[in-house]
Amino acid sequence: MTVYFLCFMLFGIGIYCILAKANIVKKIIGFGISEYAINLFFILLGYRVKSEAPILVKDGSAVNFVDPLPQALILTSIVIGLGITALMVALAIRLYEKYGTFDISKMRSLKG
Repeated sequence: MTVYFLCFMLFGIGIYCILAKANIVKKIIGFGISEYAINLFFILLGYRVKSEAPILVKDGSAVNFVDPLPQALILTSIVIGLGITALMVALAIRLYEKYGTFDISKMRSLKG
């Protein structure tokens, strides 16, 4: 139960970075933290104590095995998250080239 609480705390830290920080780089890092917290949460949901992967059982009679569905979903999520992070970094670089700062509040004042 403590592990799930730590996942929610990690997710909260990520959301705090996204909402409270004015620096775009810190917002991207917060997005990454919240993404990893969600991935960790789903991996923990599929984990079973003292179980093994069904592919490792030689005779095919695995009784207590790990659910592979969350692992497959998280693998897809990691790939999609990498693409989104690359897009955010590219946009941050373009904004920095245009305004000369990563601070959103300064970008708003430079409008014109």
